[in-house]
Amino acid sequence: MLLGINKTGPNWQDACKSRITTSDEAIKTIKSGDRVFLTGNASVPLPLLDALVKRAPELQDVEICHPLTICPDDYVAPEMEGHLRVNSMFISANVRKAVNQGRADFTPVMLSEFPLLFKDGHLPLDVALIHVSPPDENGYCSMGAESGLTISAAEVAKIVIAQINKQMPRTLGDTAMHIDKMHYIVPSDTPLFEMPMGDNADQEVVESIASHIAKLIPDGATMQLGIGALPNAVLKFLFEKKDLGIHSELISDGVIDLVEAGVVNGSRKSLHPGKITCGFLLGTKRLYEWVDNNPLVELHRTEYVNDPFVVAQNDRMVAINSAIEVDFTGQVCADSIGTRMHSAVGGQLDFIYGASRAKSGVPIIALPSISTQRNGTVLSRIVPMLKQGAGVVTSRNHVHYVVTEYGVADLYGKTVRQRTKSLIKIAHPDFREEITEQARELNYL
Repeated sequence: MLLGINKTGPNWQDACKSRITTSDEAIKTIKSGDRVFLTGNASVPLPLLDALVKRAPELQDVEICHPLTICPDDYVAPEMEGHLRVNSMFISANVRKAVNQGRADFTPVMLSEFPLLFKDGHLPLDVALIHVSPPDENGYCSMGAESGLTISAAEVAKIVIAQINKQMPRTLGDTAMHIDKMHYIVPSDTPLFEMPMGDNADQEVVESIASHIAKLIPDGATMQLGIGALPNAVLKFLFEKKDLGIHSELISDGVIDLVEAGVVNGSRKSLHPGKITCGFLLGTKRLYEWVDNNPLVELHRTEYVNDPFVVAQNDRMVAINSAIEVDFTGQVCADSIGTRMHSAVGGQLDFIYGASRAKSGVPIIALPSISTQRNGTVLSRIVPMLKQGAGVVTSRNHVHYVVTEYGVADLYGKTVRQRTKSLIKIAHPDFREEITEQARELNYL
């Protein structure tokens, strides 16, 4: 019996029985020098990854490509050097130290193009480690919580090792892969990783920023919401809005309350009306259970969802993304702290550009006005110049609205002098005099 499927059913059931195995046995197919895709976010197949870490001493130079991962960091520990080497396309907390110490690699790429690295042969895949739902009566598994970044990679890998999990939700949309395409099948019954987007240490600041953002969101808007406490906080201020829609690289738990309140119904979406469109899920068990077989929610490939020219087809498209710092010309750093890599471009530029091209679109960059360093030093995040080595994620040519807890600066179509004045107004009051003087030294004022 395969995860509750009757042995005497259709032919595909009998054909795949021989593929059922353990994690340890499945991982034996990985050879030295292989390039392995690891599905990420909440869908990391931990039993498979644990088996790979256990086998690592027998292997040399195995490359593991993945997006953001929520899981322990054993696979990128110092003792993995020479055996397993991570190539991350989005630096999550568990791999950040290894990347900055040179023990792991980082490949910069826009999220809309992430699957194309594999699909178009830039990074040919030997093995894909995926995490899917049990098959339906026709033998199709759903990619579940992580479809957008995974399905294209799984389709082109020479060998597919699938963890089929009873607790993986069956998500609808472009998420299906037939069990015949899976070379090794590892049954499991394990909870998905959870990442609550709840309270933040600076919750008062976050909610102040969110309240300013909410005023920019019109009725009938279609929204993209990034990762973190800020997008979640924005949702709390939208219960008086009408007919909102979602087209986003991800959704989290906060969307559920707006759907149940009738605020998010997608009725005025110009693309996929009546549907919540996204690439992956990142939240808690509540979210994973809510999306299971829910026809309201459709997951699609990230190369489609995040394509700026697809995003732009949504009228009143609102994109909400965060930043580490913004300079007076409007350059947005969101992926590094100086030369130290912190995250990645993700979907920020995809959606900021897409929203800017949409009819009545609202592209928003949001950030607290200050940051506190580990040594207690407080720094302004509105700065005359980005730190040396800082990455420009959204260029000064793409930026429109910048929001802090002190208000909104509309930079689009404005001169550098006008931008500087607007940004100083939303900087922290304790730094306004200092950064004004610096602006004068740069001849920006």
